[in-house]
Amino acid sequence: MKKSLFFIFLATCVLFLMYAGFELFVPVQSVGKNTEIQIPKGATFRQAADILVKEKLIRDKKIFMLLGRLTGADRKIRAGFYSVWTSMSPFAIFKIIQKGKIIEFEVKILEGDSLREISEAFAKTGLATQDEVMNLAYDKDFLSLHDIASPSVEGYIYPDTYLIAKGVNLEDALGLMIDRMREKFDDKLRARAGEIGMTEAEVLSLASIIEKEAVVDSERPVIAAVYHNRLKKNMLLQADPTSIYGVKSSKEKIMKTDLQRQIPYNTYVNKGLPPGPIASPSLKSIVAAVNPAKVSYLYFVSNNDGTHVFSDTLVQHTEAVKAYRDKKRMKEEG
Repeated sequence: MKKSLFFIFLATCVLFLMYAGFELFVPVQSVGKNTEIQIPKGATFRQAADILVKEKLIRDKKIFMLLGRLTGADRKIRAGFYSVWTSMSPFAIFKIIQKGKIIEFEVKILEGDSLREISEAFAKTGLATQDEVMNLAYDKDFLSLHDIASPSVEGYIYPDTYLIAKGVNLEDALGLMIDRMREKFDDKLRARAGEIGMTEAEVLSLASIIEKEAVVDSERPVIAAVYHNRLKKNMLLQADPTSIYGVKSSKEKIMKTDLQRQIPYNTYVNKGLPPGPIASPSLKSIVAAVNPAKVSYLYFVSNNDGTHVFSDTLVQHTEAVKAYRDKKRMKEEG
């Protein structure tokens, strides 16, 4: 009797394993085509299984649920869009969901990028249009939500490479980038900013100018010092990149007429820092903004090789500008 029960039990186990193997490793559909399934935010593993049944990607929900319990995958599931082939086995689909391999888009924000470039980066992925990014960037409620004391999120988006899941709200995507900036602009840097009497918005505004002016890292603190010195003397900052902010691309040549442009950001016609940042500064520029070099320079001009000539007086600066122009002319003449 005991042997009979044992063989019945053994046969039942074998049959169950054969059935489970069939259900897990034999595709439901024979025709293979790429499809996307969406697991909503807050969905349970059971609800995810229901979606797979509806999409005819699994046959037996109970077997799928059992696999989830045995592996612990039923405890947490990542929301998002999953790309699968209809001819994949239920087990292969399970592995994709277990690993949380959702569809993500790479959004790369470079050091010195402005909202113009950032909106283009989003548009390339299809996550949002340029207009949608720009509208949200200036939205007062969104700025208030993130405690941003500037006209827009310009300068508050940290330059980095982000993987943004398909279906994520633009608000959450930009929020992630703002949070990254504040992780980098840490308590130590904030304390230093307080010591020299600068707010977060002022630090990021100055850092963004440094980012657009500096090429060589060692010069960042020196360029920062020039602007700090000018601020102390109530001089115009005369930072070239501010003259074209919001008007034309920073990749375009800055003309003499640009320096005379009557816009709030132009530090050639308005004293002090601009109303807000003009680009996304790197951590190096933020550090330089609150730790300027101990120098008395008030002027600098390009050497046309990424470095600059720094001067204390206008006379020295005028000579440096003349030397730069002569060098440039000789180079153009061959």
